[in-house]
Amino acid sequence: MLDETRAPSRRRTLALTLLATGLSLIAGAALWLFLTGEADIRYSADHDETVPMWTRWVPPLVGILLIRLIPPTRYAGTRELLAGQTTRRRVPYTEALVLAGLAVLFAAALRGLGGGEPAHTLLKLSLLLAAPLVLFWWLRRSGTAWAAGEQRPEPWNRWAPAIPVIAWFALSYTGPFAMPYSDYASTVDVPTLLVTIIVVFLVNSLLEEVFYRRWLQTRWEAVLGAWPAIVLTSLLWASWHVGIQGGGDLSVDLASTFVNQGVTGLFLGYLWSRYRRMWPLLVVHGLINSAAILLGLL
Repeated sequence: MLDETRAPSRRRTLALTLLATGLSLIAGAALWLFLTGEADIRYSADHDETVPMWTRWVPPLVGILLIRLIPPTRYAGTRELLAGQTTRRRVPYTEALVLAGLAVLFAAALRGLGGGEPAHTLLKLSLLLAAPLVLFWWLRRSGTAWAAGEQRPEPWNRWAPAIPVIAWFALSYTGPFAMPYSDYASTVDVPTLLVTIIVVFLVNSLLEEVFYRRWLQTRWEAVLGAWPAIVLTSLLWASWHVGIQGGGDLSVDLASTFVNQGVTGLFLGYLWSRYRRMWPLLVVHGLINSAAILLGLL
C-alpha cells in the first residue's frame, strides 16, 4: 500500500520529472526539425502547405501570458492535494492512467490505420467517448468515482477568458503571423459547408476538448498538479495528429505535431486550468478547424 505520508513528496518528484521531460520534448522537437531542415511544418491535415514553425508559437504564447495576467476561477482540490493538505481526498490514479492509455491507443491505432475515414471517426467515438463513459459508469456503480474540487467562480470572471482568446485569434488570422486562408468554402454549396462545419465541431472540437482537457487533464492535475498535467495532455493531444498529418517519417511527423499542436495545447490546457470553463476551449478549437475556411469567403 502507498505510504500516505510520502505520497505527496513522490508526486512532486514525478510532477517535476514529467514537466521537465515534456518541455524538453517540445524544445528537442524544435531543434530536431531545425537540424534536419524540416522547420517548415504542415499546419492542417486538409493540404500539404507549410509555414515556419515559429509562427505557430506566437499566438498561443501571447495567449498564455495574458491568461497569467488575468485572475483565474478559484476551485478547491488540486493545489491542496498536491501539497499534501488533503490527504484524505482520493487521488484518481485509475482514471488518470486509463484515460492516458486510451489517448496513446487512439494515436497509435490511428497511425496504424492510416488516419483516414471512417477509421478516424470510429476510433475517436470508441476510444475517446464510449470507453471513458463505460469507465465512469463502472466507477460510479462501484462507489469509487472521483469528483473534482468544488468550483467557486467569481461572477465577473465568466468572460475574462475572452481577452486571451481574442488576442490568440487576432494573432493567428491577421497580421504577420496569420494562417493562410482556405478556398474550401468556394468549392461546395452552403448546406454542405454548414454540415461539414457542424460535424467537424462536434467530432473534433467538442469531443476532443471534453476528453483531453475536461476528463484527462483534470484528473492528472489532481495527481501531479496543473502544469505537469497541461504538458502531458498537450503532448498526448498533439501525438494523435501524426495519423492525419504525417508524411511518413515518424520522428519528423511527431516532432512537427509537438511544436505545432503541442504548443497550442499548452494554451488550451492553461485556459482550462485557470478558468475551468468550456466555452473558451470550444471557441478556440472551433476556430482552429473553421476560421481559415470561413475567412476564405471574405
